[in-house]
Amino acid sequence: MQTIDQAGTFRLGGRAVKRLGYGAMQLAGPGVFGPPKDHDAAIAVLREAVALGVDHIDTSDYYGPHHTNRIIREALAPYPADLTIVSKIGARRGDDGAWLPAFGADDLARAVEDNLRNLGLDALEVVNFRAMLDPYGPAEGSIAEPIEALAGLQRQGLVRHIGVSNVTRAQVEEARRIVDIVCVQNHYNLAHRGDDALVGALAEDGIAYVPFFPLGGFSPLQSTTLSDVARRLQATPMQVALAWLLQRSANILLIPGTSSIAHLRENIAAASLVLPADAVAELDAIGAAHQPSSLQEA
Repeated sequence: MQTIDQAGTFRLGGRAVKRLGYGAMQLAGPGVFGPPKDHDAAIAVLREAVALGVDHIDTSDYYGPHHTNRIIREALAPYPADLTIVSKIGARRGDDGAWLPAFGADDLARAVEDNLRNLGLDALEVVNFRAMLDPYGPAEGSIAEPIEALAGLQRQGLVRHIGVSNVTRAQVEEARRIVDIVCVQNHYNLAHRGDDALVGALAEDGIAYVPFFPLGGFSPLQSTTLSDVARRLQATPMQVALAWLLQRSANILLIPGTSSIAHLRENIAAASLVLPADAVAELDAIGAAHQPSSLQEA
């Protein structure tokens, strides 16, 4: 059985976690809505992840909603002492599965309570506030009020550490003026490189950066270059994409998701894949090709 290298860790809140974790979004039904198609398979994937050494699981109570957190509790409680469960709040699901903003103080308090109840926890180790000013990506605008509300829940002992998600650099800086921020969770991968400067800035301050959609999201990464590099290294394109992220910066923590044990094992194996310098240079060019010209010149 292949396990994640114990030495590959980074600080996340009050704990050091292995840099390759697991994202639980795909444990819900189609569109991240409703129960999974195969409940027993979802339980099995979670248990296998922990057996393989995963000690960082990313989730949210609006996955389902509620279904994913309840599956995590069923599969893993009582939780291993070294398991860090990170959740996110700031949205809710409509009856039709729509993703709706929910970042008033009452919304956030209710979301924390839902997470605690469905996960079976007394406190959440890390909670990310997901900014939903624009449903399609980060948008400028103050996030001070929801961060202050979340800081209040932290003072109550319901939340130990706070992160932010789907945010701009200005919003990260605004949040850090209010409370300690332990992680930033944004869209970032080989082709989507808009946060390059932010990754480096956070690394200097010892703050974790957690890319969501590390493999491209619902439209998987497609690149002839990526496929060619993977073929030379006798790996899959997705393993190479994950390995590139791990080598990109020491503060990057990965949370690739899957509902398949075979795919889970493939992802875990990426932790031991070392990319040679020539392969990294080829892969870096993928991101450069996808950047707007203004960003390439910046």
